[in-house]
Amino acid sequence: MSPTVGFLANQFLAQRRLAVVGVSRDPRDFSRNLLRELKARQYDVVPVHPWLDEVEGLRCYDRVQDVRPPVDGALLLTPPAVTAQIVRDCAAAGIPRVWMHRGAGRGAVSPEAVAYCREQGIDVVEGACPWMFLPDAVAGHRFHGMLARLFGRHPAQRRAA
Repeated sequence: MSPTVGFLANQFLAQRRLAVVGVSRDPRDFSRNLLRELKARQYDVVPVHPWLDEVEGLRCYDRVQDVRPPVDGALLLTPPAVTAQIVRDCAAAGIPRVWMHRGAGRGAVSPEAVAYCREQGIDVVEGACPWMFLPDAVAGHRFHGMLARLFGRHPAQRRAA
């Protein structure tokens, strides 16, 4: 039996050294807020974006393969068209866990990328928002999670394929 998305999400968040791939240049962007939240929760976050040198006081890397020491997981906040290449980069870097973010809309999820992760034995959280799984998240995120559970759409209720 496949694990639930919730199990994989909790397993991902149990790791402490995480790459945040596709973090925005805009300090007001969702990706920057999420990076700050993870940093405030004592995660060792590593921003990855090829056009940035520094984000939130942290060195920013061009590619996940450049990160030393390596990370335990990669949170992808990328357009779906880029996600397939990023998961190949994650495989090349030996990253065992990938989270393809999805809040509203399609998010980072790419069917090709999900299939590649599974073929490579990479644990993949396919389309969910990490805030729905962080303990003591702000009220708006808890409310979002509550509504998703109520209507049977919470990622924790789905099984991985």
